[in-house]
Amino acid sequence: MKIIRLLQLLALSTACATWVPFAQADAWPDHAIRFIVPFAPGGANDLIARVAADGVAKQLGKPVIIENKPGAGAIVGAEYVAHAKPDGYTFLIGAAGVVTNSLITPKMPYADSDLVPVGLIAVAPSVIVVNPSVPASNLKEFIAWAKTKGDAGVDFATAGSGSTPHFVEEMLKDATGVKLVIVPYKSGSESVNAVIGGQVSATSEASIVVIPQIKAGKLKAIATTYGKRISSYPSIPTAAEQGYPSVLIGHWAGLLAPKGTPQAIIEKMNAALQKGLKTAETRGRLVPSGIEPEPGSVADFAKFIASERDRLGKVAKKSGMHAE
Repeated sequence: MKIIRLLQLLALSTACATWVPFAQADAWPDHAIRFIVPFAPGGANDLIARVAADGVAKQLGKPVIIENKPGAGAIVGAEYVAHAKPDGYTFLIGAAGVVTNSLITPKMPYADSDLVPVGLIAVAPSVIVVNPSVPASNLKEFIAWAKTKGDAGVDFATAGSGSTPHFVEEMLKDATGVKLVIVPYKSGSESVNAVIGGQVSATSEASIVVIPQIKAGKLKAIATTYGKRISSYPSIPTAAEQGYPSVLIGHWAGLLAPKGTPQAIIEKMNAALQKGLKTAETRGRLVPSGIEPEPGSVADFAKFIASERDRLGKVAKKSGMHAE
């Protein structure tokens, strides 16, 4: 009888262990959720976060609060979430730095595995832009002009080591053989202003940042490094269309959670995100700004991160890229 009783208790405890995560997901959320943005307010990541938060809040019926925790190329905000309680109330609006930081930084304060994918949100395509005085209207003309500069090369502004513009610059050098001289700035807005002011010839930055300046005639667009043309500004050809398919990267934003967050909650959050991104209201706030919504499953996002880590890791290694 004791053995039977023991087996019954074991079966009951196993059933309870299986039931608890589903019960948590059933009750979740019962209060406000936080989306941590690892950048200062006003950039592409922040805008995407706020639009996504509104969409998710409408689906879940609970507030989604944005908290900006900038610093160290997104490491500060990412570390905060990596070490947060995995209860489904703290998420990271991750960017390319989630992939690239560990590739170029020897000592990270958290492991890549401490953050788990929830869902890709959107991509702000990167656009290569030049000062209007540069005698080039497309990427091929820019490359031809850059080659006339010989050993002096062409100045190319970036938003710091390991930033998306830095990867664009390294991809361009590798694909074309031209000499580009990196001029690092603290942010994308500073590097764009340097190109507008003529201190630097070229840079690459998120569509939402540069399209208003392109429309105003302050910058000249020569290519987008996204996989397709920008929906709201289709006149800019992709680098691939111009013969440089390896020049491929975008300013993406995706939702990640601390490791240990119940899978049932992750799936429920992904479902809310999917529905929110597909509404006309959400698309109406993103697409006109040059941002492309990218809904997909948890598995889709996990595959995307793994692919980017492998692809960009090769670029970082070949170029000798390292953190400043």
